[in-house]
Amino acid sequence: MQFQVTDIEFDFDDDAFDDPEEFCYSDAMDLTDEIIGSIWDADDGDDLVEEITSMVGWCIKSIDYRHILN
Repeated sequence: MQFQVTDIEFDFDDDAFDDPEEFCYSDAMDLTDEIIGSIWDADDGDDLVEEITSMVGWCIKSIDYRHILN
């Protein structure tokens, strides 16, 4: 099945922004913007969360998506 992410919030911990050379707030916003609107192949909503987490390396606090019907 295909899903389109309509909103997402990642679990960026407080330490994520300690070293601006590694990861900064702008990077976090860019990542969020990149995922919103993207289309993913997954078996269900739980698999969608796993797929995104695996790809980006951050856990997801919340996600909204729509199922794309073929």
